[in-house]
Amino acid sequence: MGVSASGKTTVSRLLGLALDYRVLDADDLHPQANIDKMRQGIALTDADRAPWLRSVATWIAEQRAQGVGVVVACSALKRAYRDVLRDGDAQAVFVWLDVARQQLDQRIAQRPGHFMPASLLGSQLDTLEPPAADERAVHVVPDAVVAHTVDDVLAKLKALH
Repeated sequence: MGVSASGKTTVSRLLGLALDYRVLDADDLHPQANIDKMRQGIALTDADRAPWLRSVATWIAEQRAQGVGVVVACSALKRAYRDVLRDGDAQAVFVWLDVARQQLDQRIAQRPGHFMPASLLGSQLDTLEPPAADERAVHVVPDAVVAHTVDDVLAKLKALH
């Protein structure tokens, strides 16, 4: 979880490989209307996000019902959003990728063609609710070397269990 350009997609793919889990980039489940809205620089509302989050939770539940482990790259910015995702797996653990604003700005500038424009980063940061102490979550400050970040995530997940 984390704001745009925090490394969710990259870290989730490598984490999925390390754990031999299925990986989903939740952005792939956004309805076209949400993508169009973001491309226009309009922040999504909770009402916009609700069906999308439910579809992500449904995907998680379907995989878990088959006994498949999953890693999902999803912003999950608010506790309420994470609560919806936990409907898919009550034991879900959230990995918060916490990246400094300056670094986020640099990363977004290097992502031409992505539907999430740099102009919406501020609204995501304003929306972000870090996981509370009673949520199953780990806090990770990504390293410049992605493999080190994945190692950190794996170590923190192991310590959580």
